[in-house]
Amino acid sequence: MASEIAWSGIKGNKNIMAMVQPKSQKLRLFTTHLLLLIFIAAIMFPLLMVIAISLREGNFATGSLIPDQISWEHWRLALGFSVEHADGRVTPPPFPVLLWLWNSVKVAGITAIGIVALSTTCAYAFARMRFPGKATLLKGMLIFQMFPAVLSLVALYALFDRLGQYLPFVGLNTHGGVIFAYMGGIALHVWTIKGYFETIDGSLEEAAALDGATPWQAFRLVLLPLSVPILAVVFILSFIAAITEVPVASLLLRDVNSYTLAVGMQQYLNPQNYLWGDFAAAAVLSAIPITVVFLLAQRWLVNGLTAGGVKG
Repeated sequence: MASEIAWSGIKGNKNIMAMVQPKSQKLRLFTTHLLLLIFIAAIMFPLLMVIAISLREGNFATGSLIPDQISWEHWRLALGFSVEHADGRVTPPPFPVLLWLWNSVKVAGITAIGIVALSTTCAYAFARMRFPGKATLLKGMLIFQMFPAVLSLVALYALFDRLGQYLPFVGLNTHGGVIFAYMGGIALHVWTIKGYFETIDGSLEEAAALDGATPWQAFRLVLLPLSVPILAVVFILSFIAAITEVPVASLLLRDVNSYTLAVGMQQYLNPQNYLWGDFAAAAVLSAIPITVVFLLAQRWLVNGLTAGGVKG
């Protein structure tokens, strides 16, 4: 009798758990979705506000999220078209935004390609080769990367001022100088790619060597095709960092026509006149290259981010 009572009690508890568990799961699911919606709203609200500012009449930073009347004035100016007002006045584009956008894409694209090339070859050496001072070099690269670029602005200016006297294409007020400065920040990317290389079995390269492949052929034909995800991650991160960077570019670039968009957009916010509408339109334009690059490489992004940190 006691065993029957105990068994009925267990069955009762199981029934209660079966009744309670779906409700708790629904509550957790609802809470998760609610938190995700709040998180997405917090991310999207600034973007929607910037778009709203770019579509309002006048250059005002305040107002409702949905403009009372949509105006394309700021977008026409950002795209290089003049705006004719009702009273006959014609407002020309104040700044060459599309030229700045092209400068940004050019500098960021070349920088990202260069960083991927340098980081990949360096990471291969650290992951596969043995040489004196290997551990010291790795730690030293990481330590130097901890210091922000702002601390080196004075040294960078003096360096590129002197360098431009011998190599004008990498001196002050040149895109080559900016690219050269950006390509110095490869330490973290070297560590990331090195960790990814160490997850790839070295026997694949040994098999290629037995088939007559040189070390360069094994690297190019075996290791690189397997490393596309992490290379895509490094390219995207380098591209975003270069296209949004301001301190170094504003230090080295002096001519208005050589500005990147991140530097040139500061011209809209001078103490005498804050052109918030024009600034917002240019800001939305600046997000287009990043979005395009991300969409093209997104299928490799998750795999690269998760695999790059398996080994260090």
